[in-house]
Amino acid sequence: MHPSRILPRSRRLVPWAPLLSVVASTVAACGAPAARPAPAPAPAGAARMADSAPPTFPPIPTVTGAVALRVTYPPDGATIVARDSTFLFGSVGTGDARLTVNGADVPVLPNGAWLAWVPLPPRDRPEWVLVATRGSDTVRTVRRMRFPPLPAPLTNDGVLRVDSASLRPGRGEARRSNDPVRLAVRAPANAEVTFQGGDGTRRPLRRGAAGAPGAADSTLWATEVAAAALREPGRLVVTRGADTVALPTARVALVDSAGARYAVVGERLPPPSPTAPDSDRVVNARPVAAGGTYKWFLIPGTVVELTGRSGAMARIRLDRDLEAWVDSADVRELPPGQAPPVRVAGNARLVARSHEVSDLVIPMAATPPYSVQLEGDRLLLDLYGTVANTDILRHDSADSVARRVTWEQRTSDRARFTVQLRAPLLGYLVRWERGALVLRVRRSPRVNPTRPLQGLTIAVDPGHPPAGSTGPTGFYEGVATLEIARRLEALLAARGARVVLTRTTAEALGLADRPEIARRAGAHAFVSIHLNALPDGVNPFTAHGTGSYWFTAHSEPLARAVQRGMVRRMGLRDLGSYYDNLAVLRPTWMPAVLCEGAFIMLPEQEALLRMPEFQAAYALGVAEGVEAYFRGLWPERQ
Repeated sequence: MHPSRILPRSRRLVPWAPLLSVVASTVAACGAPAARPAPAPAPAGAARMADSAPPTFPPIPTVTGAVALRVTYPPDGATIVARDSTFLFGSVGTGDARLTVNGADVPVLPNGAWLAWVPLPPRDRPEWVLVATRGSDTVRTVRRMRFPPLPAPLTNDGVLRVDSASLRPGRGEARRSNDPVRLAVRAPANAEVTFQGGDGTRRPLRRGAAGAPGAADSTLWATEVAAAALREPGRLVVTRGADTVALPTARVALVDSAGARYAVVGERLPPPSPTAPDSDRVVNARPVAAGGTYKWFLIPGTVVELTGRSGAMARIRLDRDLEAWVDSADVRELPPGQAPPVRVAGNARLVARSHEVSDLVIPMAATPPYSVQLEGDRLLLDLYGTVANTDILRHDSADSVARRVTWEQRTSDRARFTVQLRAPLLGYLVRWERGALVLRVRRSPRVNPTRPLQGLTIAVDPGHPPAGSTGPTGFYEGVATLEIARRLEALLAARGARVVLTRTTAEALGLADRPEIARRAGAHAFVSIHLNALPDGVNPFTAHGTGSYWFTAHSEPLARAVQRGMVRRMGLRDLGSYYDNLAVLRPTWMPAVLCEGAFIMLPEQEALLRMPEFQAAYALGVAEGVEAYFRGLWPERQ
């Protein structure tokens, strides 16, 4: 399961003709699938390589005995967010029992596991009644649920009602005086809504603004005003005929009321441990406050201009043309009057540290926000809020990593250094060392085409705990991933690799610690083993298979190679490879892939995952993918 989320959780998936076709056809009568746009199914034969026979595994073992009805998911009293149907799963303890959910039959597998796709119960009786029978043995249980609260009814007649909970902006907002701020509220479609500012501003709101992505809401009224208009208390006035409702608007603080304000980021990051004093941890900046992927990075201690706040997020200026959002917990505001940092990139040098590692050393007075991009055989380092004054750039004549380095001033305060690579990139790091920004570049290793993993170090990360998914009969993801990881360790070692397991026990291991363990071990690749699950309201009979995930551009080839190996060896539907902003994939010193080989929430796949044969197939597919990736580097080495 994807790190840091709790069962079940969202995954971008494509539907397919399910392994569970017999079960699906039986359960279909329990409720229509949730309405959800579906990508086109993959071509026939995509579930395995054309030159391979479909893999076969032992049948699901038969379990017989007394009825022991258990609902593994959802927990009793859970709030279910779904349109009209959702799933329940668990076990009845014996394969020859009959199970019904609210009177509808649910198939039971030989080992007693079951998965039901059922309609949501009525709001006035939000429960499912489950009855398991075996002969005269009957067990009944009730699983209660909660619905999310309904929005306030906004009718076009009767008493005028307004959804005050929808009023925006909320409290805790801060902007520059001239920043546009969105005012919004849900009110009846036949009303009129006007903003009346404390400074005398009057502005009508327009109806039918965008609500959910891609949809318009006829009851959503919105407009934009300058932040300065919200500095003093104001109100939104909703009128319909003789009826009027007035809602006070939240005040917006002005961050520029006393000049520019500055902040230092990253001081509160957990310190490195005494036994491992170096840390890869950085502050991640994103383009939007609510969610969004990480695109820019700041070394702890970087000083930036603070330009706004929204809830738990702070907006910072990277340079004159670019702003981004970071967690407010990572920001310490500096006293008024703080001078802005001066960042001038001086004469740089390229230093060969070894045959596979070189440093681009750029002397500067203060750390800048930065981003790194890989484009073909070029590594692009952008420094924000920086002026480049690099007159001399020394190259090491023995450098086998970088061919040359060039620089350009992209804007008045954004500089770019371009590293032309001699060989495929394996990874990179950005460090602040003794008054200089260091871009450490790592080329791909020398490989033996007949034994490409010989002498390499591969980090294998058994996903979870903490968190993780659990299957219908109680098989926990963290147990399964460790079993698969140990098998993968043996396969990689037999191919000549040194293998580092990030965890070898059932104890929890933090997300940030896992790739750091790999980097300190000098790993040439990082592979995280996981098992998948679904969020409420997604039909599990049409959305499952094998997928892989990557974040950095130099990790994509590894993810694709591992994906091909997993699909070939396990024979499940090919869900493809995804770019995804996952914590264990963000580090950059080596290519990294997160594998979601199977869905542990599905009874058949949970049963397979208990089998040594299927665990071995999962591990073999990953091992072959890693080997294929490094073998593919060999032609570039000649």
